[in-house]
Amino acid sequence: MSSQLLLLAGVGLVFVAILFVAGLFIGADEPTGVARSLAIIERQITHDQVAKNELPARDRILVPAVDRFRRLGSAVSPSGTSARLQRMLDVAGNPPDWPVERVLGAKGLGLLLGGVLGVLLGGLTLTGALCGLAGAAMGLFLPDLLVYNAGLHRQDLLRTGLADALDLLTVCMEAGQSFDGAVLQVARSIDGPIAGEFARVLSEIQIGRTRAQAFQGLGDRTTSAEVRTFLSAIVQADRLGLPLASVLREQAREMRLVRRQRAEEKAQKIPVKLLFPMLLCIFPALLVVVIGPGVIRILSAFTVH
Repeated sequence: MSSQLLLLAGVGLVFVAILFVAGLFIGADEPTGVARSLAIIERQITHDQVAKNELPARDRILVPAVDRFRRLGSAVSPSGTSARLQRMLDVAGNPPDWPVERVLGAKGLGLLLGGVLGVLLGGLTLTGALCGLAGAAMGLFLPDLLVYNAGLHRQDLLRTGLADALDLLTVCMEAGQSFDGAVLQVARSIDGPIAGEFARVLSEIQIGRTRAQAFQGLGDRTTSAEVRTFLSAIVQADRLGLPLASVLREQAREMRLVRRQRAEEKAQKIPVKLLFPMLLCIFPALLVVVIGPGVIRILSAFTVH
């Protein structure tokens, strides 16, 4: 009995310490003394703050809470996490509502919520403490998983839309447009992430970056092998002075072939993916329907009345 009381007291002290540390991290960003007075004087009232009661619950409650837990997420994450998250966000298209600081805040908030939820599910026992640790770890790494999944989805969309973008680029170049004009036409006419990436490349060219630097930046923001192959061909053609129209024509032909092969590969994977749902869902029900009546008759025949 005494050991159980000591365990409960230890678990309670651990969570009190966690909440105390979280309070220190939450309040660490707020200035005090003269710095606070200067901050109040220099503070500018934005439209969102004026009409704060008219904002949705997500902007009034969830977003400020996530932002305030940023320092806690940074403290429990290993070094280099900000750079790694920035790289993942670049691959995911840099969602405007989720910068690196907000993702770190989500990690800190997920750490506390996951730990508390694990303890509530497991109770104030050793099992509850282990569940709390597991829940805290899951809450800490859940934002990384969501950002990674968003990056995978966006790269699939980039790979899918590249073939159509190359066809339009080739047609525009052969019709007499310049390469920049063809890129602008693709950014206006094609739907999906590929249009946004081409528009960003064109903007970087217009502000003074070279064409090779702009396309190399696009290569750094993607993990698709097809997109990187196309970018490498464009950069090499620009450096060597080759005609871009012929290079684009060959790239478009190769990209259509790659897209057809990828579709055939996915079609060949369908029987393997259907195997487990059939074994787990269809075959048991079929066996019950087919063999069930016979089993019932056999049991009734051998039952002693």
